[in-house]
Amino acid sequence: MEQQLIVDAVIAENVSQSRALWHLRESIPLAERNFGKSVKHDIAVPASRMAEFVESTRSALQQRFPGVELVIFGHLGDGNLHYNVARGDAYTEAELLALQAEIHGVVHDLVHAVQGSISAEHGIGQLKRDYLPKYKDPVGMALMRRIKAALDPDGLMNPGKVL
Repeated sequence: MEQQLIVDAVIAENVSQSRALWHLRESIPLAERNFGKSVKHDIAVPASRMAEFVESTRSALQQRFPGVELVIFGHLGDGNLHYNVARGDAYTEAELLALQAEIHGVVHDLVHAVQGSISAEHGIGQLKRDYLPKYKDPVGMALMRRIKAALDPDGLMNPGKVL
């Protein structure tokens, strides 16, 4: 605020206000269910490039998939975003889910363009496992595999997962 980068903010002054703010935040995924299934992304982008990312990604998605709805929320202070693409009135759930790989491609390419990460607080998981080598440098991938091998040489823990 002192640098005039923030125009408005709400800070809880007590436990009751804190709970009310968390209730608002936790209600977003519940409200999102009204759209039906969506293509979800748990990403991280540098806070300094967040506005650029949100606008360029919105534009790219609307150009490629006209009528999709975006549900974006997260942890702005550390750059984590839940960047979800819902069908809106333009697509059925089945049509949207058939486009999932293409939607991931658009979002992930633009995350990478701003030096972000295609995974944030929820990690890679099985869904993004095959995308990781495209966006992670070979040294980072090798390091991840070596750590996994050192901690789990027999591959017993979390089989089929990245780590």
